[in-house]
Amino acid sequence: MFKKILVSNRGEIALRIVRACKEMKISAVTIHSEADRYALYVKRASQSHCLSTKPLEAYLNGHRIIECAKAAGCDAIHPGYGFLSENADFAAACEQAGIVFIGPSAAVIATMGSKVAARKAMIQANIPVIPGSEDNLASIDEAIACAEQLGYPVMLKATFGGGGRGIRLCHDANQVRNQYARVQSEAGKAFGDTHLFMEKFISNPRHIEVQILADNYGKVLHLFERDCSIQRRHQKLVEVAPSPLLDDKTREILYEYAVRAATAVGYTNAGTVEFILGEDDQMYFLEMNTRLQVEHPVTEQITGIDLVQQQILIAAGEKLPMTQEQITRRGFAIEFRINAEDPQNDFLPSFGRITRYYAPGGPGVRTDSAIYTGYTIPPDYDSLCAKLTVWSLDWPSVLRRAARALEEMRLFGVKTTIPYYLEMLKSEEFQRGLLTTTLIDRHPEWLRYSNKSLPQHKAAVIAAAIATYNQN
Repeated sequence: MFKKILVSNRGEIALRIVRACKEMKISAVTIHSEADRYALYVKRASQSHCLSTKPLEAYLNGHRIIECAKAAGCDAIHPGYGFLSENADFAAACEQAGIVFIGPSAAVIATMGSKVAARKAMIQANIPVIPGSEDNLASIDEAIACAEQLGYPVMLKATFGGGGRGIRLCHDANQVRNQYARVQSEAGKAFGDTHLFMEKFISNPRHIEVQILADNYGKVLHLFERDCSIQRRHQKLVEVAPSPLLDDKTREILYEYAVRAATAVGYTNAGTVEFILGEDDQMYFLEMNTRLQVEHPVTEQITGIDLVQQQILIAAGEKLPMTQEQITRRGFAIEFRINAEDPQNDFLPSFGRITRYYAPGGPGVRTDSAIYTGYTIPPDYDSLCAKLTVWSLDWPSVLRRAARALEEMRLFGVKTTIPYYLEMLKSEEFQRGLLTTTLIDRHPEWLRYSNKSLPQHKAAVIAAAIATYNQN
């Protein structure tokens, strides 16, 4: 077993990994930028090293991270999600340096990181993919010809894209022509690669993903599904496990596809196979995330399996101790991404000092965050500041618990998505579990909540006044 692990990430996921290490009696080393020097995960680690005064460089400079791990005597590096977690070159560099990368092999990351290569691998494994281009598009003319063959509307996508970036919906040839260079430019800036491919647009779909675990000895297991359909601009906001709408037959087919996909590419460690389900319930492979997902807590809540600890055990060469039959699910879990954003102002990021923070509690309520009262949310990173996950035995009761927990949560000093989620929970479609990727777009009325009617409004005013008084 590892004696010391370097966590090459920040925020709530870094703290999540540090806690898992402590329970396993493993020393956790973290890295940070100057902007993160007062972060909670830095305080909780055995030791932490400032790698840069530049906010992003500390988490993206793979060479410096590896040198830090070697100097600190670390056996392994856990990349978390984002940053270098799906960077094949970084995974390969760790291996060359004699440090274990907690994740799949560099070769698998490279294959699944290319959407075109991943599609080809799935086709070879007899797993259905969304109709689209066989290879990268060579030109605008080829893109238009492909679109006409597929039939509009179509999606222009970055081959190495992710996180909702590098994607454009096109309804005709003029839009393909106009968007082609824009998507290329966005892809180049975000992913360092300008290659594009095309897929047929699936209208009003559901976005379902299957969690898998695979050890180094050929055993691949699934941990059921998550419904990630609640999205805004292709970015997930709310995740549910299991899907409240899927029938058992569809579930079993998805599980079989996910295990087959992982087996086909020689996958090891934790990963997620994502699917799109059309209105006719036709299933298509979308992509595979070769890392721990942001939304992994909902799977942990319904299975009781600690995914981070399983990642570490697998990377250390341990065999998966359970069989597929021994993995059972119980109840429903919903995760809300509490973002520091102003929903009523086009979800504009809202950074600044947290004047008061209180996490809700009670049975079945879990909060993953790395914030605290007095902490200043820096403007240099994404807006996720906490994840609220609630669990209960059935769908109606988990909805009631979610509303209670959101109302109980206090986060003052910045705007958040909490009141928006409270409005969402009231909708008939959400109550019935009718979750699709177009749900948010169809309900602009969720943005019409009154800040003054929120229970925390008066407390927020008082907290702000006290903070101002203390500063003066």
